[in-house]
Amino acid sequence: MARSQTRRLHTRSAAAATGILLVGALAAPAGAQEETPPGPTGTVARTVGDARYEPGPCPKTADPVAELEGARCGTLTVPENRAKPDGRKITLGVAIVAAKADKPKPDPIVWLAGGPGDDAVGEAKMAIDGGLNRDRDVIFMSQRGTYSADPALTCPNIDEFNARATGLVYDAPSTEREHVAATKACRHKLAASGVDLSAYNDIESAADLADLRTTLGLKQWNVFGISYGTQLALVYMRLHPEGIRAVGIDGILPPSTGGSAVTWSAAKQGFDGVFKACAEQPACNRRYPNLAATFERLVHDLDAKPVTTTVTLPDSKKQVKVVLDAGALLNWMTAATHVAPQVPAALDELAHGKPQRIAQQWAGGKYSPQAMGRLSHGLVYGVFCSEWTPYETQAEAVRGGQEAFPSFPRSVLAQAPLLTSLRPDCDVWNIPAAPRSIRDVTRSDIPTLALSGGFDGQTAAANGPYVARTLPRATVLTIPYEPHVVFATSKCAQSITVSFFDTPTAPNTACLKDLKPPAFEIAP
Repeated sequence: MARSQTRRLHTRSAAAATGILLVGALAAPAGAQEETPPGPTGTVARTVGDARYEPGPCPKTADPVAELEGARCGTLTVPENRAKPDGRKITLGVAIVAAKADKPKPDPIVWLAGGPGDDAVGEAKMAIDGGLNRDRDVIFMSQRGTYSADPALTCPNIDEFNARATGLVYDAPSTEREHVAATKACRHKLAASGVDLSAYNDIESAADLADLRTTLGLKQWNVFGISYGTQLALVYMRLHPEGIRAVGIDGILPPSTGGSAVTWSAAKQGFDGVFKACAEQPACNRRYPNLAATFERLVHDLDAKPVTTTVTLPDSKKQVKVVLDAGALLNWMTAATHVAPQVPAALDELAHGKPQRIAQQWAGGKYSPQAMGRLSHGLVYGVFCSEWTPYETQAEAVRGGQEAFPSFPRSVLAQAPLLTSLRPDCDVWNIPAAPRSIRDVTRSDIPTLALSGGFDGQTAAANGPYVARTLPRATVLTIPYEPHVVFATSKCAQSITVSFFDTPTAPNTACLKDLKPPAFEIAP
């Protein structure tokens, strides 16, 4: 869930066929104006209330996305702030990838991206690689503020600082001052361009989804959200349940618990999952005994005496300085659950004076071209600073860390994993708190698939049973040995998800019985 330092709630790992969906037989929504005859979804211009869909070119993407070739595309235009309907309008890119089936099901799937701040259009490869369009069209819309939306609230200066910060002491006051200065510069740039920073949040984004469904002329659709997209999906289910047939959520972030404390709990559960899997394999346990104790010892050692080294970046061959202190190790470990088979060997190397592997991964991710200029920091802060920080005190955040890792130094506990400097950043972002109801649990009879990974260090597997308490038609599954966002890495999770949208109350979970633990890397 990296927010400062790429601020991701999702994995980068993971990730056009024929077949059309005819909507001519559907009744046009009340108030709709159709300028062209009905046709395949996404080919008809339609206005509903203050929202308008227009067919047109496909949204821009930072990298070529082959899966979008042949997609039906356009834009959704909506008010920036629905409390000011006569105010500024914004446009959101839309791409619809056709189902592979000759006769697609009539209820497509809309994909909700991670982040906050990632662009759903850029995640089309993950969705299509996972077979989500087997029987249904899949719809991707750039969430407000993201890369292919207009305006796009990206701030490359923050990304550049996050990369440079790998060479700074993680929890030093001087590092935080630079971090907050970058955030302040981003805010100034966006506000000066006329952006209403208070309008980039889950309430407005959920209304955008409701408007997209009606302007596309769809009677029903399905929802699939990953990582932060699960938070948006749960808000959307609560505020605009009409027309939703079924909802899948993968890497779950309940709106009612969002904040720093829950990230500590998630990290603890994910780390323990990796350590336990190693301990259960004789070869791994012999070579790397007491891995949890090794990790905790390294946190204390690096807090007292950070390690400085130099690594060569794979893309540019440029050499950069890397400082590994306790905070850097903690955040590396949260992301390293995605490469779990390497974790025991990497920690052992560090414990024996060889920091290169961890330093290379830590800096390489931040300096990667994929980490530059793509994330919508305006949406990041719009969500976190209105929906999270107003409803969690600093004391509560620290207490969450103490409960998860009671032996950690207080200096480490001051910064939750992947949420570095969140509170001072939100102070300078300076937007109003969302209504307290944004923290309400979602109560719904909509069939829901709640997926988690046993190695997920970003959104705890325990969040599945938590949200299911008020979702009586939920199927809750943890995919063992998988990291955050299991759809991206697990063929079994992909198969279950596709079967869920066929039979939402009885997905086929037979593949779970065949899953095997990973083979951990064992050094000589």
